[in-house]
Amino acid sequence: MEAAAEGLTGSFAMIRLADQRVVIDLPEVARLGLQAYSLEILAHEIGHHVLAPATATDHARLLARIRRALPTLEAHAPMVANLYTDLLINDRLQRQCGLRMGDIYRRLAAQQEPSDQGDASSVWQLYMGIYEQLWQEPPGSLGGPTDDTELRGDAWLGARVIRVYASEWLEGAGRFAMLLLPRLLETVKDLRVNALMDTRDAGQGTHPAGLDRLEDDEMAPVPHPASDPRITGELSIAEESAPADTRQEAHTDAHSPSGGQAREPFEYGEILRAAGLDLDDHQIAVRYYRERALPHLIRYPTRPQPQSLELLPEGLEPWEPGDPLDAVDWLQSLMQSPSVVPGVTTVQRIHGLAPELEPQAEPVDLDLYVDSSGSMPNPQQRTSFLTLAGAVIALSALRVGAHVQATLWSGKHQYLQTSGFVRSEEDILKVLTGYFGGATAFPIHRLRDTYENRPAHARAVHILHISDDGITTMFEQDENGKSGWTVAAQALRAARGGGTMALNLFSPLPASLANTGASGWTGDLLRARDAGWHIHVVRDMAELLAFAREFSRQHYVPIRRGTDS
Repeated sequence: MEAAAEGLTGSFAMIRLADQRVVIDLPEVARLGLQAYSLEILAHEIGHHVLAPATATDHARLLARIRRALPTLEAHAPMVANLYTDLLINDRLQRQCGLRMGDIYRRLAAQQEPSDQGDASSVWQLYMGIYEQLWQEPPGSLGGPTDDTELRGDAWLGARVIRVYASEWLEGAGRFAMLLLPRLLETVKDLRVNALMDTRDAGQGTHPAGLDRLEDDEMAPVPHPASDPRITGELSIAEESAPADTRQEAHTDAHSPSGGQAREPFEYGEILRAAGLDLDDHQIAVRYYRERALPHLIRYPTRPQPQSLELLPEGLEPWEPGDPLDAVDWLQSLMQSPSVVPGVTTVQRIHGLAPELEPQAEPVDLDLYVDSSGSMPNPQQRTSFLTLAGAVIALSALRVGAHVQATLWSGKHQYLQTSGFVRSEEDILKVLTGYFGGATAFPIHRLRDTYENRPAHARAVHILHISDDGITTMFEQDENGKSGWTVAAQALRAARGGGTMALNLFSPLPASLANTGASGWTGDLLRARDAGWHIHVVRDMAELLAFAREFSRQHYVPIRRGTDS
């Protein structure tokens, strides 16, 4: 079927946020006898594009809030989000636009075959009961509860959520989810619910933004609608008289423990998958670290215009009384006419400004090596500050036109590397977000092969290692018996851009190797420092982010003449 080819299954309509499309299964619409409601169906689907969720980002934000209100039942978040946005849209279409949304549900109820559908779930009854409350329909007329007083009470609360939070629907989402939570403990197998899932895969192919960090009020406790004074009408006189935005601000300030804290990669991935994105863990990690890195990148560089240094004759123009007398070009005036008439035959030469010829600065390329041994976190599950620091530095280098070679390593034969020095952001992040988790042994041959035959006229390269004390395995012998010290020294000479090691160590290094008696990895690092490697020590992995910002500023922010930085 054409609808199936477009990705529509299980329902008779769907939206796609990636291309702002609406897909309708016309044969299914005809089977359900809904041909007379084409305007209502299309208006509803368009409502998803213009009201809720409207954008891929708000769709993901909605799911994130609903997931937090459904502990252990987060898998139901897409279904709850769909029901919630349907209520918001249908209530507006029925009341404000005069469309026959209620008649569609009556028609669907008349078409149901009990043998096929089974008994209506409590979720479906509650959902229909909310419509009956919103539109003042008789109990049970749309399939809502008739004798169940608890369900009817919850339906009233649900209708209040839809009305009270109609213009703040993201804030109301958690409350709606809390209302459905007890009903979700029953396994939802009601095909009636599944047939309405028109936003289930709406996010496929999109790039929601801003999900790497929790929103300021997202971690605030979500009240059940029965405990929400805005729902029950129990606001105090002082609160009722305060402006709505003031009440919201007070609520946010009182319950904002997140402080803009970051989500973990696994949670970020679960939200994307709930939004309909079909991505594996590695693809999700690439998106996550790109988004985490963006606020820390250097600004896009501006290219200064050449300054003017000297006057350059460009032509002649009339000299008139009032112009400086010494501006008259007497030779050219006499050549114009032997009879000099001020203001008529007199001319003066005009000059332009010759631009200064400044040599264009060439950025230093980056050769980045990131440790992925067993002592390092898996960046696809938990935040890896090694990966994040590498992403900040590599993307900053790309901004100024540098080329980047990224190598992820754990053992001598466990490494992942870009195909040389590249300009592809995607290729670099794919390497940085990989994971090995094995033993620690630096792949010396990769460093050796990069610089062994590097032409003298090639761009200068800065070699950067992000690791811990395991970096000292770089100084062991390679497979040919060649000393790692020799390989490292040759690499520094051929790179011509310097070398840095950002290392997570237990303690700072001594000031010098002399008279310290240092041995083991400490002695190796002191010797490396004396050999020309700049060693930056962090005591906590999170400090790597500050290092990455400072490294990027020092190496990739152009220094303007006449300024200090």
